[in-house]
Amino acid sequence: GSVDSGEYRTQMDGLATALRDPVIADALVLAQAELMLVQWTGSTRQQITIAWTRIDSFAALEGFADGVARDPRLWRNYSTAVGEALTHTLAAFEGMSHCARKLIDISGDGVSNEGIAPTEAHEAIRAAGIIVNAIAIEASDPDLTAYFFENVIVGEGAFVVSASSYEDYPDQIRRKLLREVTRQTAALE
Repeated sequence: GSVDSGEYRTQMDGLATALRDPVIADALVLAQAELMLVQWTGSTRQQITIAWTRIDSFAALEGFADGVARDPRLWRNYSTAVGEALTHTLAAFEGMSHCARKLIDISGDGVSNEGIAPTEAHEAIRAAGIIVNAIAIEASDPDLTAYFFENVIVGEGAFVVSASSYEDYPDQIRRKLLREVTRQTAALE
């Protein structure tokens, strides 16, 4: 799609660094979270590049983060098929019924312009008990956050984080992951 090799590297390095943040790392290990990485672009181009990995130790987390940092870019110069990316990722949750919390994090720098509309995947995502959160990289589209809010995110408590540029992405992915792993809970007494 519209992501060049430098922008791709900024995303992968930013994600790898965020995963190593002490608060995020502690929370993922404590929860024994299971993570995977999906690359996506046009309607026929989605691929799991790192399979489900149980984060049951800091060594497992470090291995996953290293894999993210090394993950080679698969495609160049294709469209943006957000709905197809969501549908492909949803299918990867089959066999993950043991997970108490299911979450898809998606990052993008443009609106969906190929394949099914993201909203067409929402019913199946809701039925599977999955939440979709997003990072809108507004490098070339200042209205992208609103588009993601209205068309991409789904589920109770779902949210969008805005990155004003690719340079802002590493800070925003860390902020987003912190929000997800330290989500506030309240109890009435």
